[in-house]
Amino acid sequence: MTDLAARRHVPAAPAPVAGKHAQHAPAPTVDVAALGEQLLGKWADVRRAARELAGREEVHKIEGLTHTEHRARTFEQLKFLVENKAVHRAFPEEVGGTNDHGGNIAGFEELVTADPSLQIKAGVQWGLFGAAVLHLGTAEHHERFLPGIMDLDVPGCFAMTETGHGSDVASIATTATYDEAAGEFVLNTPFRAAWKDYIGNAAVDGLAAVVFAQLITKGINHGVHAFYVPLRDPATKEFLPGIGGEDDGVKGGLNGIDNGRLHFSSVRVPRRNLLNRYGDVAEDGSYSSPIASPGRRFFTMLGTLVQGRVSLDGAAVAASKVGLKIALQYASERRQFNAASDTEEEVLLDYQRHQRRLLPLLATTYAASFAHEELLRKFDDVFSGVHDTDEDRQDLETLAAALKSLSTWHALETLQECREACGGAGFLIENRFASLRADLDVYVTFEGDNTVLLQLVAKRLLADYAKEFRKVDFGILARYVAGQAADLTLHRTGLRSVGQVIRDTGAGRRSAVALRDQDTQRALLTDRVSTMVAEAGNALRGAARLPQAKAAAVFNEHQHELIEAAQAHAELLQWEAFTAALGEVQDPGTRKVLTWLRDLFGLSLIEKHLAWYLMNGRLSMQRARTVGGYINRLLTKLRPHTLDLVDAFGYGQEHLRAAIATGAEKERQDEAAAYNRRMRASGSAPMDEKVALAHKKAAAKRK
Repeated sequence: MTDLAARRHVPAAPAPVAGKHAQHAPAPTVDVAALGEQLLGKWADVRRAARELAGREEVHKIEGLTHTEHRARTFEQLKFLVENKAVHRAFPEEVGGTNDHGGNIAGFEELVTADPSLQIKAGVQWGLFGAAVLHLGTAEHHERFLPGIMDLDVPGCFAMTETGHGSDVASIATTATYDEAAGEFVLNTPFRAAWKDYIGNAAVDGLAAVVFAQLITKGINHGVHAFYVPLRDPATKEFLPGIGGEDDGVKGGLNGIDNGRLHFSSVRVPRRNLLNRYGDVAEDGSYSSPIASPGRRFFTMLGTLVQGRVSLDGAAVAASKVGLKIALQYASERRQFNAASDTEEEVLLDYQRHQRRLLPLLATTYAASFAHEELLRKFDDVFSGVHDTDEDRQDLETLAAALKSLSTWHALETLQECREACGGAGFLIENRFASLRADLDVYVTFEGDNTVLLQLVAKRLLADYAKEFRKVDFGILARYVAGQAADLTLHRTGLRSVGQVIRDTGAGRRSAVALRDQDTQRALLTDRVSTMVAEAGNALRGAARLPQAKAAAVFNEHQHELIEAAQAHAELLQWEAFTAALGEVQDPGTRKVLTWLRDLFGLSLIEKHLAWYLMNGRLSMQRARTVGGYINRLLTKLRPHTLDLVDAFGYGQEHLRAAIATGAEKERQDEAAAYNRRMRASGSAPMDEKVALAHKKAAAKRK
């Protein structure tokens, strides 16, 4: 494992930079050890322990296994996690846990560096199956079911998704109808589209499942509830009567997980197998709930399972860090083409285009990492009970949906760009990019398709906008902007009012003279969010009073703009998290370099959405032309600090496991350079044809 303590206050090496920038090394240095500690966050000790475990060969992915072999290995690795007490943190003390919800997620997401299949299969067992029993059940369920789940005596499934309904959980078609005479629920999948599908552990390993179904009693459908349902005979591993299933087979990635389908035909489970924290059925069939509103009850139940999105956000960030460490290490050693010298080829990372490819991704990864830490703290506050109001839970759900969407998309983009930036070497499985990208591909649809999740975020933004501006004119947005950014970034810093920028586009253009200014970046990013939400809110005003079909048509007409606004909002959250993190940096040199990196993130967002800023008059054409140039200057400043910034991630060779990140490329380049020097010194090197022709022409002139 990387020894960050040994790197404290190591000066940044003055790496050669192509062309005119090679003259002076930047003054700041990065305190790698302190930055590494900051990135580890509140649960640093848990992360260190999890990384030590993830660095063990016993949990590493072996490439080239068949899916059957990979599944068997992954299941054995789950036992290894149990033996090393890596999975019990979130569970109650009375059943052997420690009630450490934030630490549980922090440790869990580090498993992605070992094998994403292991991370997700562990997530199915303890983060979904176990968590559903924990959060939707009561003490009686905890006592009966959790010990077997925690110790892997009962491998289980989280059976929510159906072939016909994925993200639309409220519309699932599996039913659980209460039989008063028998005191049992009868589960049925009434048609093929109601089969539970893509379910982890369903194909082979699952002995039980938490099954989500429409609860029907006394002829009334009370909506989706969860039931603990035995699936297989523990001795024979055969399905129990009335239960059937299929293997999903080979997938595009994560083939260490036995995803499958389940269906039920008049399957009976005892009444007490209803996980009844939020809704219960008495012996006589009467229904009761502490939450009167069916809609609010549904969202409360689903909200308790938000940890899946939180952990995917963190795992995606971790995978991006691993990919960037490999690619940037290689780029700092690999040489290609003669540019500034006739005798020595250029290091890839000295090319501006290579910096443009990778350093903005590095900046985004830092932003996503700091935002994830804020999300994790919010998650822990809610589930530990420190801050657990309805508003806190709504904020958590919105924040998790926003950040998970951005970080999982970012991970795919990062791994693909890193792969391409490493050329043919990046395509080799031994260098991790292709395998990691394949495994993380499904993260963008796990726990809710990203586009659907952003629609959830957009609806929340619209709801908050409507509350603020029900009786206010379109242009007055300052209070809305301050409230949204301050509340949902969790920093409580209170964005300064950008009302003047919104009302006076001339002032907005003048403020953009200093694009590197923190307040200017904040104003531009915030203004984009608030304006987009206000325009959508104005367009949808009154839609709720229309007939259902017309209201749906109006909403559909503006769906794209709403999702764009939600994504812009999530980008603002990441920028705010990065900015807040700067305030915690003690070392001046580190703060300077991280400020450049934050500016690179902010200006890259502005450059990405430059058309919007131009069309809406927020930047003049002249000022817009300066964005790219300033980004290029930031790249030059950041170049000497690149390796320090990826070293601070804290991943050692046992986590990277990529041949091109071992220093082997530097050895090859050094060997080639030494050979060429010897040949030139010996005088026996063959003469280049161009040189020979030049000599011949010169000799002819002398004659």
